Amino acid sequence: MSWLVHDPNSARQMVLCTPRWRPADVESLEHWLREVRRAARLSHPKLAPVREIGVQDHWPFVAYERGTGRTFAEWLDEHPRPPPGEVVGLVCQALEGLAFAHEAGVVRGDIQLHHLFVDGDGQVRLAALDIVLEATLVESDVAALPSAGAASALDHAYLRMRRDTAQRDVLSMGLVLHHLLAARPALDETDLGCVIARMPPLGRETVRLPLATPCQITDALRAIAARATNRQPRQRYLNARTMWRALDGWLRSEEQQGSPPVQLLDRLRAFGHLPAPAGGGTLGYRLWGLEARHALELAEPILRDTALSLELLRRVNSARAQGTDVTANGPVLTIQRTLALLGLDGVRQAAASLHAWPGPLDDAGAAALHKLMDQVRLAAFTAQALRPPGFDAEAIYLIALLQNLGRLVVKYHFAYEAEQIEKLMQPSVPADVGVGEGEGQGMSAEWATYAVLGVDCESVGAMVAHHWGLSDEVVHLMRRLPTNRPVLNPDGNADLLRMAASAANETVDAITQWPAGKAAAALAAVAQRYNRTLGITVPVLLQALNDARAAVQGDAIPLPAFAGEARIEEDAAQRGQAGEPPAVEPLAPGSAAPN
Repeated sequence: MSWLVHDPNSARQMVLCTPRWRPADVESLEHWLREVRRAARLSHPKLAPVREIGVQDHWPFVAYERGTGRTFAEWLDEHPRPPPGEVVGLVCQALEGLAFAHEAGVVRGDIQLHHLFVDGDGQVRLAALDIVLEATLVESDVAALPSAGAASALDHAYLRMRRDTAQRDVLSMGLVLHHLLAARPALDETDLGCVIARMPPLGRETVRLPLATPCQITDALRAIAARATNRQPRQRYLNARTMWRALDGWLRSEEQQGSPPVQLLDRLRAFGHLPAPAGGGTLGYRLWGLEARHALELAEPILRDTALSLELLRRVNSARAQGTDVTANGPVLTIQRTLALLGLDGVRQAAASLHAWPGPLDDAGAAALHKLMDQVRLAAFTAQALRPPGFDAEAIYLIALLQNLGRLVVKYHFAYEAEQIEKLMQPSVPADVGVGEGEGQGMSAEWATYAVLGVDCESVGAMVAHHWGLSDEVVHLMRRLPTNRPVLNPDGNADLLRMAASAANETVDAITQWPAGKAAAALAAVAQRYNRTLGITVPVLLQALNDARAAVQGDAIPLPAFAGEARIEEDAAQRGQAGEPPAVEPLAPGSAAPN
């Protein structure tokens, strides 16, 4: 509880905060005072400094100087249509302070809009840390507290309770974000504690941003808000730092308008875009003494090296070779033309610039990146098999590769975040959504990436491409066709190449991202999407996959088996007729609605 009071000694306004319940006994009161004094020692620009701690009539209180600050509720009254960027900026500041407190072992437990102050300069401060911990304990019927310095059987339960309280803080900040974006409280309830009590696992209510909001909200920000108040507790943000990173990523991407965030730029400079292949970059050594070889013979091994192929595209499309603009006649999208423009010395320099495998990744991260690179190469060879007659095989291979640039960069430079994304895409167990409600659906790949990074993988790839200096024409080719829109007739050869590469990537996603029971339907959905424009059928896709698998397995590193392959072939054989609708409801990869 909070009151606005006047301090006669200092002649200033103060904010007086107390717990919702009075401590039950002297021991509980002493514990409360000890915890609040410990929290008051924290010093951070986003935490309100404590002016006084005391007890009046057995009611403990903490006093904060109000100064020019207004509560978030007052600020919202003055800004009934707040811009999303301003809202996110305020919430990021509050999360920064909350993350600092949590990492110092201090929790809040009952965040409300009147515990967050914003001054005239837009600086936010969070007040009343650890003030409701005792009330939470009393309400939970914990009979005793571990005394200072004592190691009791309650210590583990006590620490677990504090962890749960910290997660409740993060959920409260998600509800604050919801309130500010929607300009109205969630579930029409101003007390966030009451809202939390109505949400799973305690209740059955669902909190979602309304479709109509005072200001337009992007899909990325809506995905972050959706995760922050997700119906499935395991899919919510579990710590303040993670939620802050997602919102900060969204905010920076909006402010910088396509430029990579500083964190990504630093990692690109330190570790490159991708490491050399596992095995020590043998291709770089094989290039010595090959001046007499034909460009076609050199292009094939280079094309199979994903990191080197991307590095060559970067160099040839973003630099001037010998004072001549090499992209004057359009973007360079073949290795043979790259060899002609850069020469063998340029290829050697590019190979030597790659960082050794696996860069900063640990064994698990390296294995995940290796698997993704295999899948990307499978998609690129599938694109070659699906390309329309008369189109260059190298060009469509590299376009399909570039359409996965963002995914590769995220997997390499943000391994921990990539793991979070994969977890969010997994269905939840029934216990997460309540008894009798069945299994909860995981997020789509796009919305899971939004919820973790604040941007989607395609945007990350486009940011890297712009940073490299690639043309807008290349960036356009890098963007896959949206899976939630119908496939229209291509507008020129460039769109036709983009379309075929998108079909190949969707095909590989269908057999790698879905379990065996749904992979056949997902593959059939891809065939239906592209049948009219590219003449693709399920047998055509299966043949293209088989040709691509044979090409990839010709590399030194064998391709792992993919889920659902046998089921797909069996399903296609049973249908028999090309273009027949799928036996079950089609599920295109990445098209699942957000939770």
